[in-house]
Amino acid sequence: MITEYQQRIRERYLAAPVMAAPTPWRSVQDRRIPIGGLLGIGFAVHPVTGHELVMVVSHNGHGLFDAVTGEKIARDHDPDTATSTPDAHPDLACPGLGPVAGTPVRISGLFGGGLHRTTPDGWTLDVVSPDWPHDRVILSADGGAHQGPPGGTWWHVFHSNYSELRTAGFSPSGCTMAVATSSDLTLWTRPTPHTED
Repeated sequence: MITEYQQRIRERYLAAPVMAAPTPWRSVQDRRIPIGGLLGIGFAVHPVTGHELVMVVSHNGHGLFDAVTGEKIARDHDPDTATSTPDAHPDLACPGLGPVAGTPVRISGLFGGGLHRTTPDGWTLDVVSPDWPHDRVILSADGGAHQGPPGGTWWHVFHSNYSELRTAGFSPSGCTMAVATSSDLTLWTRPTPHTED
C-alpha cells in the first residue's frame, strides 16, 4: 500500500514525457550507441586530448569511446578472462585499453559500483521506477527535489522501457552524463563549467 503522497509522486513521473536535456547539455551523436550484452561502464581521461573517455565492458569484450564525439577509439574483442569483468578486481575495475592501457578503470553496472550522481556545480541525476521494472532517468538542477512541472528544474531524459538499465551518472568532472542499458550507451556532454575563485 502506498500513501497518497507517494501516489502523487508516482503519477508525476509517469506523466512526464522524455525530453531533451537542457542547455548546456547536448546529446553526443543523436542516437544511442548500440552495444549488445553491455555489463557496465567507467570513465577515464585521454592523456593527450584531455577528452573524457567511456570504457564499456560487455559480453563481447571491451570498448573505449570518446565522450565528446562518441567515436570508438579502441576495441578489445578478446580481453584476458582473468580481468574481463570487473568482479575479478576488488575495486570493480578492468584494465584500460588504447590510450589508457595499463590504467585500471572502475566499472559501474551489473556487478555493482556506481557513477557520480551529482556534479560540482549542482546538477543531479536520479533513477526512478514508477512502472518498475522500467527505469526513468531524471536530470535536475534543483538538487533532486523535482519540484514543479518537468522542463522547469527537472527533465525526464531517458526511459529504459526496452532494455535493462545498468547504470546512470556523471563523469568525475561532471562534464559527461551517461546512461547504460544492457543493449546500448547514451551520452551527453557539456563544456567545462566556469568556477569562481
